[in-house]
Amino acid sequence: MSKKNAEPEDTSPPIRVLVAWRPDDSGAEAVEFAAWLARTTHIQVRAVTAFTRPWPSSSLSRLGGKYRKWRRKEAAACESRVRKALTAAELPDSMWDKNVSVFADGPSETAILTQAADDFEADVVLLGSHGSAPKRRFMAGSTADALLHSSPRPLGLTPRAPKLSRRGVTRINCAFIDSENDRSFLADAADLASRWGVPLRIVSFAPEGIADSPVKSTTDLESEILVEWREHTLAVLDQARDAALDRHPEINVDTEIGSGWGWSGAVESVKWKKGDLLYLGSALMGSLERVFIGSSTNEILRHSRVPAIIQPAHGQ
Repeated sequence: MSKKNAEPEDTSPPIRVLVAWRPDDSGAEAVEFAAWLARTTHIQVRAVTAFTRPWPSSSLSRLGGKYRKWRRKEAAACESRVRKALTAAELPDSMWDKNVSVFADGPSETAILTQAADDFEADVVLLGSHGSAPKRRFMAGSTADALLHSSPRPLGLTPRAPKLSRRGVTRINCAFIDSENDRSFLADAADLASRWGVPLRIVSFAPEGIADSPVKSTTDLESEILVEWREHTLAVLDQARDAALDRHPEINVDTEIGSGWGWSGAVESVKWKKGDLLYLGSALMGSLERVFIGSSTNEILRHSRVPAIIQPAHGQ
């Protein structure tokens, strides 16, 4: 059955997708991300609209029925717009959750989204980019930034105005360094590629010029280090490819090194397709299984043109 012409056949339980929805471009982009995933595999979608209360909860008790009436009206308006957005994105209503739209309020948008994800038992929380981001780039707003350093659940991030394949996800791209934690994320990426029946590309990035001497020395030390690093990385990528194929012999696995001036040059040196999904792991912070991005992951996200999924760290 073609992904273009029908919903994908998948015997696995649907992926529970929570969309952080706003009545602006970031909300629309998160919905587009969900629809893109729906062209790849079975999902179950719920949208949450978070309203951050600027007043203390003690004030609400005095408002009583007026506040409850206002809240019901807002929830109904949000649900109407969410349904229109999902329909416009061509996301089949068979993949909508029975409670497809939730309006939640509280003192912190981060806390609201985290609680909503727990209530839904979400497999991933989708977030759009900040409105000031350049097209095809991701920029984290304050809520996304907080979740990128605390979320107990995987996050899906999409660039502003992304170009997405009509065939859904056509390749998983695992950003790989070389650590025990990275190897566990590589296994997850291989599992996902196998489940979705798509190729896996394992990518390492080698930005140049980010370790310049503060006194602008003419030493060739950095060049020598980069040459040695590249040779080491090629060997590591070969081992990673073998590990992925040992786990799933049926998938197609490629490796690539992205190198260029700065992080922008390194990330853009890799050819990206409309069906690419970037798969990233988190830095391990003790035994906490949380999303926590380091400086390298942050730079990759800033310069990537494709949607990304970031997994929480695997606890020790």
